Amino acid sequence: MLSTETARRFSPRALVIFLGVLMAALMLSVLSPSPAHADEVNTDKYEYSLGGNVQFGGEPVEGVLITVTGGGYEAEVKTDADGKWRVGVPEKATYKVVLDEDSLPKGVIVKEEGGNETTAEFGLTKTKSVNFFLGEGERVTVSFFDQFINRFANGLNFGLLLALAAIGLSLIYGTTGLSNFAHAEMITFGALMTLTFSVTFALPIWLAIIIAVILSAALGWGLDAGIWKPLRRRGVGVIPLMIVSIGLSLALRYLYQFFYGGQTEQLPGSGLADLHWGAISLSLIDLGSMAISIVVLLAISFFLLRTRIGKATRAVADNPSLASASGIDVDRVIRIVWVLGAALAGLSGVLWAYFRPGVSWDMGFQILLLVFAAVVLGGLGTAFGALLGSIIVGLFVELSTLWLPSDLKYVGALIVLIVVLLFRPQGILGRKERIG
Repeated sequence: MLSTETARRFSPRALVIFLGVLMAALMLSVLSPSPAHADEVNTDKYEYSLGGNVQFGGEPVEGVLITVTGGGYEAEVKTDADGKWRVGVPEKATYKVVLDEDSLPKGVIVKEEGGNETTAEFGLTKTKSVNFFLGEGERVTVSFFDQFINRFANGLNFGLLLALAAIGLSLIYGTTGLSNFAHAEMITFGALMTLTFSVTFALPIWLAIIIAVILSAALGWGLDAGIWKPLRRRGVGVIPLMIVSIGLSLALRYLYQFFYGGQTEQLPGSGLADLHWGAISLSLIDLGSMAISIVVLLAISFFLLRTRIGKATRAVADNPSLASASGIDVDRVIRIVWVLGAALAGLSGVLWAYFRPGVSWDMGFQILLLVFAAVVLGGLGTAFGALLGSIIVGLFVELSTLWLPSDLKYVGALIVLIVVLLFRPQGILGRKERIG
């Protein structure tokens, strides 16, 4: 036992002082600088990783922003005091690694033009190293106007391919009242069929795309004949039909994953170099995608405005009962709309696979929300409204990265949708409807 004199020494005041000194020591140990180690992002989440060094004159450069993108995945990391960085990635795919030159110290540049970007492909191991070597010089930054023009061109390209999917979805909604969540898998189907016939069967890419679009149209015909028409004849309501479409979407999506796996694969021609026209940088694939989209959209416009079936489609979308009383075969029109909508979705999937780039089992689901946003923004059930809404969404998604982090660009498009609907609930080209 402690003596009385010893116990006095451990008075409450002394105990408080002792505990304060102990806590201060612990805080100093926590806050004191520890040995530098590579900044790591998602390395504990994924088994594959990309990493490397950033050096200037043999010395490490700290705080340099590195962006890794590919297969629908994107991550950012900054170098540590040793100039090291590491990013975990979900699969062995091809990734683009970009060094942000704006994050370099003053007077430091990348030695070679375009050397701030590189493509990384995995070998037999689960890691891949990507190093950047810098030099002295004056960095030439791209003006805001040049960035705006280039991203405007990319946004227009994205909006046009989005319009192909949105018009099909809008036509289906206009004629049946169904919000088809399985439209995402119809987009994916076109890309998967193109991958199958171009890579697995080694057919020319143009022939593979034609076959994929034809098979997509056949898928639309089969879905309507096997599921939607029988349900319509039974008088199933719109809400149960929508729930069926959600279940069908899940079933098809995981069926794709079962047969094609979870990896991302590239279509032939995905790695073509960009062509430059002043501030605009587009590849031949981008130019071809825009040209195909414009030609198909013009053909759809002619179909809806000038042909008998197109006029009947608009009549059914306006008032199915009145169209039926006028002698129009409503079921036939709906069947044609399903075939046309599926074909457009399949073609959109092919172009989306080149824009991402890559084909994966859930690629259609990744843009489904944007497709719905374009349809609602333009006006439910109106094909030309879907076109206008798609262009707005595509442009905003790309241009918003001038101010917003790239991770938030899709969120920004949905904010625009909400703002527009607050002032015009029926959409830009939609009609006001009386409720009740």
